[in-house]
Amino acid sequence: MGFATGWTMLFWLSSRFSDQPQRWAAVPATFMGAGGLLLLAFDSTHEVLGWIWPPALLGLVVWMVVRVHRDMRSRGGRVQLYAVCAVLALCAIGGGWQTLSQATTTNPFLASGRLVDVGGHQLRLDCTGSASPTVVLEPGAGGTSASMGWIAPAVAKQTRVCVYDRAGRGGSDPADSPQNGAQVAADLHTLLHRGGVPGPYVLAGHSFGGLYVRTFAAHYPDEVAGLVLIDSTASEGPATSVVPAATEDGSYDAIGRFATLAALSADVGLARLYGTLTGGTLPPRNEEQLVYDSAQAHTVRSVVEEFLRGGAASREAASLQDFGAKPLYVLTAGSGSDATWMAHQKASARLSTNSAHQVVDGADHRGLLDDRRYAAETSRGVLAVVSSVRNGQPLSTHE
Repeated sequence: MGFATGWTMLFWLSSRFSDQPQRWAAVPATFMGAGGLLLLAFDSTHEVLGWIWPPALLGLVVWMVVRVHRDMRSRGGRVQLYAVCAVLALCAIGGGWQTLSQATTTNPFLASGRLVDVGGHQLRLDCTGSASPTVVLEPGAGGTSASMGWIAPAVAKQTRVCVYDRAGRGGSDPADSPQNGAQVAADLHTLLHRGGVPGPYVLAGHSFGGLYVRTFAAHYPDEVAGLVLIDSTASEGPATSVVPAATEDGSYDAIGRFATLAALSADVGLARLYGTLTGGTLPPRNEEQLVYDSAQAHTVRSVVEEFLRGGAASREAASLQDFGAKPLYVLTAGSGSDATWMAHQKASARLSTNSAHQVVDGADHRGLLDDRRYAAETSRGVLAVVSSVRNGQPLSTHE
């Protein structure tokens, strides 16, 4: 729609105020305006247009370059329009690459784990190890099950551990319902029960994931044996309901459509290109999975929606105000944590009378998962809660 507006202005202003009317600009204005309106009005057109617009746009760009060369006498004007055409050509090539890649490549990471129907959509669940209690790992904002590449294997040596992808993320289907903290917790609850994973659980959440596990514990307190908050995002008052809304409202429609538009960056191949250029410190297989996951349009859409709903998730998490004497382990990154963040971390540790708070020196926010050295500290924190649940002994406190 932005490009359509630009081409319309070129058509109108050049015809009205110059001696070089660019009437051909009405063609790209119509093409892009129609495509934009279809995307805004009907989400279902998204997949179909993915096959149509890249070759159509590339052909249109070639035609536009010919018209600019013929009708634009100003050298400066030609340079500017050639630059715009170059951007559009790159978008068309990237879009064709993305559409073809998605159509010809099946998710190679679904071989492990399984898909479980949670009511209208399926979530990917992967459990390893044995013994109880079962640990459920919840990645942070934008993360997938691959983010737990160091943590899950270490914990699985001593107990059963499950990783999963939230709706629209990684190997899981997108959902029609708004994905606020209450819905994420409800989906996880359904996933575990339908997936045959008995509780009570030890829930470990990183960053935004800490909000989701707190919401789960508030809504299903009898099914949570312990919590691990890994540099968790702070909750905010006033607390709101942890029960998902029965129906969608207008706010979901607006947020959902904005997230869909933001996901267009994946449709032109930018997410795939970004994933191939960035390297990480997770195990190689997990890095490959993250690159694959980040290139999918539904993942980008899910991540954008997650950030837009961050305020609601933090208020839902505030519903957990007393965790009793159940074991609670709080890990805080020693690098990049300001005084306000540290105060929130200490406040989280006071939710239980059986808590430990460990500041991991040298670790930054992501390093608690991504860096093997600091991920080992995170794994030890998780296993400390598992041990406390098993033997009933209190956790030792670190400040």
